[in-house]
Amino acid sequence: MAEDIRVQELKSKMDGNEDFVLLDVREPNERAAFNIGGEFIPLGSLMGRMGELEQHKEDEVIVYCRSGNRSGLAKEFMERAGFKNVRNLLGGMMSWAENYGTGK
Repeated sequence: MAEDIRVQELKSKMDGNEDFVLLDVREPNERAAFNIGGEFIPLGSLMGRMGELEQHKEDEVIVYCRSGNRSGLAKEFMERAGFKNVRNLLGGMMSWAENYGTGK
């Protein structure tokens, strides 16, 4: 089980162009209001769309939502499906906005 990640570490990885998969599991209206990019699969669709992520089973996958709750569930689902390195963004977009704002 991979260790979860804080927004500061994620920002550093993004700024350094590190190789990882970013997955947003929020709802479309939340994503439209503010997002930091990445693949977009709402949590309710994740189980049925897990095959779309199959090629990333060995890769680092960082999952985010609004507060970290839904992405925590997504992490559990993905680990049960055999993903080896899934990390939940602690505090989600609420924490990101507190630290970095919502500007693109």
